Amino acid sequence: MIVRVGIRCDAGSAIGVGHLVRCVALAEELRARGTHVSFLGDMGSLPWAMRQLDLRALPVRPAPAEPGRLAALGFDAVVLDSYTLPAETGRVLMAAGTRVLAIIDGDPLGQEAHLYLDQNLGAEEVACALPYPGVRLAGARYVLLRDSVRRAVRAPARTGAAPPHVLCFFGGTDATGVAPRWVEALRATGVPFAATVISSDPLPAGEGITVLPPTDLLPNLMAEADLVVTAAGSAIWELLYLGVPAALTWVADNQLIGYEALVGRGLAAGLGGSPERAVPALRRLLTDPGLRAEYGTRGPELVDGRGRERVADALLG
Repeated sequence: MIVRVGIRCDAGSAIGVGHLVRCVALAEELRARGTHVSFLGDMGSLPWAMRQLDLRALPVRPAPAEPGRLAALGFDAVVLDSYTLPAETGRVLMAAGTRVLAIIDGDPLGQEAHLYLDQNLGAEEVACALPYPGVRLAGARYVLLRDSVRRAVRAPARTGAAPPHVLCFFGGTDATGVAPRWVEALRATGVPFAATVISSDPLPAGEGITVLPPTDLLPNLMAEADLVVTAAGSAIWELLYLGVPAALTWVADNQLIGYEALVGRGLAAGLGGSPERAVPALRRLLTDPGLRAEYGTRGPELVDGRGRERVADALLG
């Protein structure tokens, strides 16, 4: 019987908070089933990241660097969600009798595990060579969503002459600092809009533009937006679930595969990698409510919000 679960993940200004967010969603589900959950890792001194754990009373402590010391902590199961762990971490844990779930994004990076979770779009259609004959949970059926997202209610679309409201964010911290360029691209469209921009650094606001630091209210801000301009990271699953039209770019090389899959399937609008070249596409999205509505209707058919329940069933079962 699995009673104690350790979640090994990190967050930081350079690596972002995507690993933490999806692990928090799984932790909420495990806790709801009476499992004791602890986080092991470095939160990068990010106040927002620490607050996510504090609000949920999820303990966090530094993770041992050596796999043997991690195994010695005696967890019944360990979730691994990191690109930088020693490749032998899963094998050492399994040898100690610990059940292991590895959350991956395509390449398992040599990590051995009983369960592999790849929630990326189309992952179930791609053959993947695993370093251990474990069970692979693949595709949008297993997307991990937080309670705050599952509780959010999509606001009705604005009608009449009201300018569309745009939410603009790039990960939990805008680690690559691209928000100012995308704000300028929105302004360059020359059409009316209002915008909320999430940035850990101060930005010149201007008329109709509100700048907020990383916030716990992001799911509600998503649900209220007419259009979200963002990167093809983990937040896209939340947008699809909520049925919010999204226009995507990428800020890291590992987001490009997801970007191409989402845009290629018509689940989101593609803006490319250059804000300056995306102005015509942004103008069309801002001026065409029907086009925005078309993108918004496709997501809920793909992401039903029960992925974390399926993952918890597999881990605890």
